[in-house]
Amino acid sequence: MIKGQCLCGNIHFETEAAPMGPSMCHCGQCRRQSGGIWSSAYVADTDLTITGTVSWFASSPNAKRGFCATCGSFLFWKALDEDTTSFALGAVSNSTGLTLEKHIFVADKGDYYKIADGLPQQD
Repeated sequence: MIKGQCLCGNIHFETEAAPMGPSMCHCGQCRRQSGGIWSSAYVADTDLTITGTVSWFASSPNAKRGFCATCGSFLFWKALDEDTTSFALGAVSNSTGLTLEKHIFVADKGDYYKIADGLPQQD
């Protein structure tokens, strides 16, 4: 069981499913919203239980981002045409047992850091 929450505790999420695709996103939107690199994994929508009121922001015509309106924690990313939801690994409260698989949108990464872990990088 993976459990997580926002900073203030108004939103909680959990899943018993094995999360897929653990990655670090370097896109400009994730950097602006999180203040850095956003790490996430995803599960099927039917396998994710969310309690509390998530505020959703339509960040593009294809996706939305879920956050806590009280503390501002950026918790979820959802492609509108997919039946999965990504959740913030940084918001997970217990051990995940996951290992990062890749870095995505590295063409947008900030110039103030290097990616040096040897994982695959996708532009």
